[in-house]
Amino acid sequence: MTIHIGAEPGEIAETVLLPGDPYRAKWAAETFLDDVKLVNEVRGMLGFTGTWKGNPVTIHGSGMGMPSLSIYVNELIKDFGAKTLIRIGSCGAMQNKIAVRDVILAMTATTLSTPSRGIFKEMNFAPCADYGLLRAAADAAAAKGTATHVGGIYSSDVFYDERPDLNEQMVRHGILGVEMEAAELYNLAARHDCRALAVLTVSDHLLTGDALPSDQREKSFGDMVEIALEAAFA
Repeated sequence: MTIHIGAEPGEIAETVLLPGDPYRAKWAAETFLDDVKLVNEVRGMLGFTGTWKGNPVTIHGSGMGMPSLSIYVNELIKDFGAKTLIRIGSCGAMQNKIAVRDVILAMTATTLSTPSRGIFKEMNFAPCADYGLLRAAADAAAAKGTATHVGGIYSSDVFYDERPDLNEQMVRHGILGVEMEAAELYNLAARHDCRALAVLTVSDHLLTGDALPSDQREKSFGDMVEIALEAAFA
């Protein structure tokens, strides 16, 4: 048990899927896992542990933004022994070749700032995904026939962005999509010798204005969860 996670020793699996929304964690656990048990509800941040094809899995909310994710991932790794951490979440597309409902596998994560910036000081550290997870996720997506894009994403530290000039440069330099957590997840995984990947469903498009209706999001997010689980145990 830690300050932010009320699980007992042994209740968190080595493989953890991290949606931002705690209720998405609940939906994913109840939909894809067997023998599901609620292991955390401190401050309303829900975590569940069960099994997928006999493999122990925890699905735990991370909250919105890198500071929130940093709290949970630090505790999951240092206090509960998590080894494989996969963010499952939504993102906004930043390239015309990408459509709503497509999946993005984040090879790298560009950002202006993360909670780790104080450690790196003047260095621009380049966090990246674990290659084994990335390759396995790409294979799983291909097998499912899911429209998938592999490349760099942008982890923003603000939701209500007022920097159109910055977005223009992200688009110009081939960034596939924008979200708010992956860069710090990759930093922490590198620091603690863990595996990490972000598997993201495109819920809206910054260039076209297309957006996934709320009543269709869960069905569309199912592919992302299955790809993440297949990659974790490939």
